[in-house]
Amino acid sequence: MKTRTLSEILVERGWVREEDLTRAEEHERTKGQALGTVLVQQGVISEDHLLEALSEQFGLPYWRKLEEVGIEQIPVSKVPITFYRQHKLFPIAFADGVAKVAVSDPLNLQPLDDLAVFLGAPVEAVLSNEREVLSAINRFYDRETDSTEQVMQDLEEEDLGAIASEIEETDDLLDLASEAPIIRLVNSILFQAVRARASDIHLEPFERELKVRYRIDGLLYNILHPPKRLQAAVSSRIKVMANLNIAERRLPQDGRIRIRVGDKDVDIRVSVVPTAFGERIVLRLLDKTSILFGLEEIGMPEACYARYGRLIKRSNGIMLVTGPTGSGKTTTLYATLNKISTPELNIITVEDPIEYQLNGIGQIPVNPRIDLTFANGLRSILRQDPDIIMVGEIRDYETAEIAIQASLTGHLVFSTLHTNDAAGAVTRLLDMGVEAFLVSSSVLAILAQRLVRVICKQCKEPYRPDLALVKEIGLTAAEDGTFDGYFYRGKGCSACLHTGYRGRTGIYELLVLDDVIRNLIMSGADSKVIKREAVEHGMITLLQDGADKVVKGITAVDEVLRVTQE
Repeated sequence: MKTRTLSEILVERGWVREEDLTRAEEHERTKGQALGTVLVQQGVISEDHLLEALSEQFGLPYWRKLEEVGIEQIPVSKVPITFYRQHKLFPIAFADGVAKVAVSDPLNLQPLDDLAVFLGAPVEAVLSNEREVLSAINRFYDRETDSTEQVMQDLEEEDLGAIASEIEETDDLLDLASEAPIIRLVNSILFQAVRARASDIHLEPFERELKVRYRIDGLLYNILHPPKRLQAAVSSRIKVMANLNIAERRLPQDGRIRIRVGDKDVDIRVSVVPTAFGERIVLRLLDKTSILFGLEEIGMPEACYARYGRLIKRSNGIMLVTGPTGSGKTTTLYATLNKISTPELNIITVEDPIEYQLNGIGQIPVNPRIDLTFANGLRSILRQDPDIIMVGEIRDYETAEIAIQASLTGHLVFSTLHTNDAAGAVTRLLDMGVEAFLVSSSVLAILAQRLVRVICKQCKEPYRPDLALVKEIGLTAAEDGTFDGYFYRGKGCSACLHTGYRGRTGIYELLVLDDVIRNLIMSGADSKVIKREAVEHGMITLLQDGADKVVKGITAVDEVLRVTQE
C-alpha cells in the first residue's frame, strides 16, 4: 500500500487549503526547509496538527503529553543531557525490554540508533512536540540533580581540611575557587534557589558559622549552614563567576552572573560587602524567561483597575506608584507600559537597573559612574520626542522638577516614590521642595501597593476566625457579635515548601487627584486629612483591599496585617 504524502493528509483533514499548500511548497523548493516546518512557521497549522499528520504518515504513536513510565529500569542518566537536547529526544517509557523514545522529528534516525547503543536496549520512536520533549528532559534532570544538602554531605566526606587551612593565602584563592567540590556546592546553591523560586540568595558570615538564606515570596528562610572553613572558597568562586577581583576583600564590589538552569535563563546581580567576619554576599536572581504579568493579573480590585485603566490613557500628567522596597512597584509599571504600548507611541524609560527587557520600548540604565542619573537621563529623554516616559524613582527635587515640567508640556510620566500610602506621596513631594500648585496641577493619581503571599492551593483549608481578628482587619461582625464566614490558611505541604503560601499578589489603594483633593493640597492639608477625605469619597484603602482578599480566600489575615501595619 502506497504511503500517503504529508500534504495529502493535511488537505484531507481540512487543516490546509490548496493555495496555502502551493505557497508553502514554493517556499520549500526555494529555501530548502521541510514542508511541515514551513506551514508551522507561516501559521497555517499548529505543531500539534503537524505531528498528528506525521503520526499517520509514518505509523508512529503521537503522545500529546509525556508521562515517564518505568524509565528507572534503563540508564537514562548515563547519556549526557546535551545529547538529548541537541537531538530533541528522550526515553519516556520502558516496557517488554523496549525503550519508547519521544522525538519531535521522525526523520532524524541516526540519533535513535546511537541512543540504542548508549542504553543497551532496543528503542521505538513516539512523536511529541519539541516543547514537551525538552520539558521531560528538564523534569528528569531536575530530579536527578543532587540537592544542596547532598553536595554538603559529599564535601564533608572529602578531606578539604588541607585546602581550607590555606584559605588565608591570597595566591591560593583562585586555585581554591577552581576545586570541583566548591564549584559543585555553589552550582547547587544556585540551582536549588531557582527551583525554589527564590528572588535572592544571602551568604552571611558570622564568627563561627556561615549561613545561606533564600528569600522566597518576600521572606527569608534558612537553607544551609556550610562549614566556616569553606567561606573564602565559596566567596572566591562566586567572585570568579561574576568577574570580580578575588584578591580585594576590603572594599564592596558589584558584578553580574548569567546562568541557565533547565529552560530558564537567569541573570544574577552580585553584591559583595566586607563585614567583621568576612565578605557578605547577596545574589539577586532575575529569571529572564519568566513572563511579565499583565495589568489584569497583578491583583488589582475591579473598581481600581477600571479607574487606573482610564487614567493611563491620558495624554499628559504624572502617575505615581508608591510603596516600600520590594512591594512590586516596578512590576506594576512594566505591566502598565505593556498595556498601553502601541507602534504609534514613543515610550522611553530610565531605570536603575533595567530588570526586564520590554519589547518596543527604549530603556536607559542609570549609571552614576558617568553621571547618568535619573535627572540627567530624564533631560536626555525629553530630547528624544517621547510620548510616554517612565522614571524608575523620584529621589530628589531635581528629578521631581523635571518630571513635573515634562508632564506639563504634554507628556505622560510614570514614576515611583517610597511612601507608606498614597496620600503620603503628596507630602513627600512637598518636602522635596516642589510647590503645592505644581503637585496639584501635574499629578493625576497615586497608586499605593503592597505584596501579600497567596495561600497555597494544595493545602488550603477554611477555619472560623476569632472575632478580635475580624475586627483587627477592619471587618464588621454581625449584631450578635459573631462573624458568619470563613477565613483560610495553608497547612503546609511540599508544593509550598511547608510555608502554607505559594506566590504573591498585590493589594492596592488608588488616590485620584480630583478637585476636592487638589484644593486640600493647595490649602496645605496634611496626608491624614487628604486620606480621610479620599476615603469619604470612595477610595478603597490597602487594608480594605487586603480584607477583601482574605474573605475571598486569596491570602491570610497575618499577611495583610504584616504589610499594612507599618
